[in-house]
Amino acid sequence: MNEPMRLGACYYPEHWPEDWWEDDARRMAALGLSRIRIGEFAWSRLEPEPGQYQWGWLDRAIETLHRHGLGVVLGTPTATPPKWLVDRMPDMLAIGADGQPRKFGSRRHYCFSHAGYRSECQRITLALAQRYGQHPAIVAWQTDNEYGCHDTVVSYSSAAAAAFRRWLQEKYTSIQALNTAWGNVFWSMEYRSFAEVDLPHLTVTEANPAQVLDFRRFSSDQVRSFNTAQVALLRAHSPGRDITHNFMGFYTGFDHHALGADLDVSTWDSYPLGFLEQFWFTTEQRLAYARQGHPDIAAFHHDLYRGCSRGRWWVMEQQPGPVNWAPHNPAPLPGMVRLWTLEAMAHGAELVSYFRWRQAPFAQEQMHAGLLRPDCTEAIGAKEAAQAAHDIAKVGNVGTAPRSVALVFNYESEWVTDTQPQGRGFSALRLAFEWYSALRQQGLDVDIVSPGTELSGYAMALVPCLPMLPPGFVAQLAAFTGPVLIGPRSGSKTTDFSIPPALAPGELQTLLPLRVVTVESLREGLLERGDGFAIHHWLEQVETNLAAEEVLADGRGVVFKSGACRYLAGWPDAGLLRRVLTNMAIEAGLDTVELPEGLRLRRTAQYTFAFNYANHVNAIPGGEANQYQLGSATLPPAGVAAWRR
Repeated sequence: MNEPMRLGACYYPEHWPEDWWEDDARRMAALGLSRIRIGEFAWSRLEPEPGQYQWGWLDRAIETLHRHGLGVVLGTPTATPPKWLVDRMPDMLAIGADGQPRKFGSRRHYCFSHAGYRSECQRITLALAQRYGQHPAIVAWQTDNEYGCHDTVVSYSSAAAAAFRRWLQEKYTSIQALNTAWGNVFWSMEYRSFAEVDLPHLTVTEANPAQVLDFRRFSSDQVRSFNTAQVALLRAHSPGRDITHNFMGFYTGFDHHALGADLDVSTWDSYPLGFLEQFWFTTEQRLAYARQGHPDIAAFHHDLYRGCSRGRWWVMEQQPGPVNWAPHNPAPLPGMVRLWTLEAMAHGAELVSYFRWRQAPFAQEQMHAGLLRPDCTEAIGAKEAAQAAHDIAKVGNVGTAPRSVALVFNYESEWVTDTQPQGRGFSALRLAFEWYSALRQQGLDVDIVSPGTELSGYAMALVPCLPMLPPGFVAQLAAFTGPVLIGPRSGSKTTDFSIPPALAPGELQTLLPLRVVTVESLREGLLERGDGFAIHHWLEQVETNLAAEEVLADGRGVVFKSGACRYLAGWPDAGLLRRVLTNMAIEAGLDTVELPEGLRLRRTAQYTFAFNYANHVNAIPGGEANQYQLGSATLPPAGVAAWRR
């Protein structure tokens, strides 16, 4: 970062009386905000009738924000097509896996493959870009909103089927090549032409996994091409402005690295309490961190999205209070909104924008808190945002974090384990998160990178689960001089979703002379124990002449080392993972520290930060001698400390 992080908010002027706008803008600036996102859901107000644009209200809203020194991030409204457009072409609706249309009445009611809807999106995007592209208030554009939210990437419409067949013909050229790649001789699934290929749903039992994976790849490509069309128009008519899209937490429905390559900056929407409730966390974790969020949820995504667009990233939506969409929606612990904000800064964010400025008193999100309550009084989130603005000014430019540990993750890996989990709960994303969390618990800084990212400069590299090895990846690992840890199922599939001829880990056998001959998934409570650790979820039986570094009680090896590379043949518990990572850190020359429960560190070029997610006071190990810019060596719950390195 070359300058201190900015703060912002998401604002919906169309929701409020126009005579409120001036006071809203004044209060935003006074609070320390400087960036305001607007417009991403406003299509029905911008074009209430086909071809009849109503620009006046948006002109005045932008001018009002600009008058108070607020830069505008303007969204294209394509996540919410108006009713008249759906009525004109009802086949633009996505079709769900149940074969039913995803109807009008909420949002994201469109199919990415529908040519007519794509044309309409380009039309409204062009109109916006031509009208506001040169406006001095516009500092950035957001395309659409949260691609894939509510499971809307995959559509089983006739438009998707036709586009998928074209995609397959371009990829395979001949139907014979497709039949061979998919193994369609099995169960007599062979096709005579591409026109015969159906979409992989509503089958009697599971569809062919190779076909499912290709459909996931196709669907991801459709999202990217949909986005690329908008980006091209915005670049042409609004040069010099950043273009972004707001990704979601723990969402893998399309390849964010591919889409991020077309953006100037990646953004994501941070809801730590909602994600704690929604995903795989245990009851104990949900209780311990109910009002704080798991200590690694936000950081994991900060580090993931930093790797999606050449290092530039923002938080476009930051939770400021209770949300409305999780199974349970507690309020953040006092201080957590400030902590989440400052932690984003420590991970390199250029902007944190709160969702939303004022809580809506109507419709689906009326229970979702904002910085202001519906009666315009400040909620606790506003007070913490103001404190964060003060802290940011005090700390100043934090600098870029030095390279330390690279954790390799790609989206295709999650598609593979989701398509063929073999055991309930096996997820490449979840395994990557657990390895990431183990690194953070030892005080290490992590970059989450895609395969093919340059690894020179990192001290060590981790590959938690990469079933399909991209071209050149094994050579890249061979050239890396630091210790490497490769996790289960890596190299276990060809790109056509078959078992490699030489068995897993496939091409990785040039680095690790071993073969995985049997795999088993372990039900909850079924553990294979070793000395001070256990394997759960997944276990592989390995044939090799390598001596095992770690063994189970029956003598079977689970960690093998060859040169600088290790292979972990199972899903490790925290004890085994800690032991392996400690040994690797010693080899890499990295200092580790056993942090107390709930405490996390993050280093930048200028500072070391500490964040206390625990419900109790935590002391920073060895922190008494630090000269603190923020906080002290003893942190209360939701406490933050920062000291110069």
